[in-house]
Amino acid sequence: MSADREFNRRMVRTVLTVAAVAVLLATLWAAREALLLIYVSALIAMGFSPIVRGIERPRRAGGRQRVPRVFAILVIYVAIVGVVVLLGFMILPPLIDQAIALWANMPVYFNRFQNLLVKYGLQSRPLTLEEAVKSAPAGAGGDAASAVLLALWGLIGGVFGVITILILSFYLLIEAEALFNYVTRFVSAPRRTRFTTASREVVSKVSAWLRAQFILAGVMGTFAAIGLAFLGEPYFYVVALVAAIGETIPIVGPIIGGVTAVLVALTVSPKLALMVGLYFLVLHQLEANVLVPKIMERRVGVSPVTVMAALLIGGALWGLIGAILAIPTAAILSVIVEELTKETDSPIISA
Repeated sequence: MSADREFNRRMVRTVLTVAAVAVLLATLWAAREALLLIYVSALIAMGFSPIVRGIERPRRAGGRQRVPRVFAILVIYVAIVGVVVLLGFMILPPLIDQAIALWANMPVYFNRFQNLLVKYGLQSRPLTLEEAVKSAPAGAGGDAASAVLLALWGLIGGVFGVITILILSFYLLIEAEALFNYVTRFVSAPRRTRFTTASREVVSKVSAWLRAQFILAGVMGTFAAIGLAFLGEPYFYVVALVAAIGETIPIVGPIIGGVTAVLVALTVSPKLALMVGLYFLVLHQLEANVLVPKIMERRVGVSPVTVMAALLIGGALWGLIGAILAIPTAAILSVIVEELTKETDSPIISA
């Protein structure tokens, strides 16, 4: 009887454990979008943490810290807002003018593009806008309206998501020391030193990745604007902005920037499109073979094979967002694996 009771008790415990794990996994899956916002906020907080410590400065012996932590964080936020506003005043007026002119001249460029297709036998004759609408499949208008509404709703959600990330990152930076001390309590005393070292290494790698993203976007946007202006590309401000934003998206982003530049240049002449395409090809080669290896591999410490594997897995799981977060996630996992390997190779020997 006692054996049966013990068996039943173990069976009930097993069923309850499996049910609890299933409920936990289902809850995490249902809250995946919120968890993603928290993860992105944590990455941003880790990226800005060394800068905050540099402004805050270490504590003096027996004295107070020279700069309050909240003020140090506000300095970073104000600096970012100031840079964005300054760039906005410098870039936004010509960017708006060029965007309006591009939209106004879109029919003319569309006709030129169609004539080019007809010239090379890729299209039988040019189509007017009315003919294009009539030849569209039935229900395309409703699909287009739905697509516009979905895009608008996605834009609103994206704006609220960015605001949430900024606010959550702010509070994570403020509570970073308290949160770290709380988590450290659950680590056994012999491993606390290694846990602290690994945590600092993770923060260092994520901070290097975040700085690398800003550097790459700024360099690519600047060189794209200078080169396209020199070549005579119309609306080069718009194209350079697309190239700068696209640089934050691994693999696909630079291709989007180059294709956009070539298509805009094609409205002028095939010769300009060829020159712009060659320029972006050279620019992409310099970025892929010089900038990214020096910044990502040497500072972040992630090998090219790891980067490619992480990009494929991240893209398959979360699309573009997963691809963007793939490198810092791979860097964090590399630190964890390295620490686990050290622990396996060097077991703690009790006296």
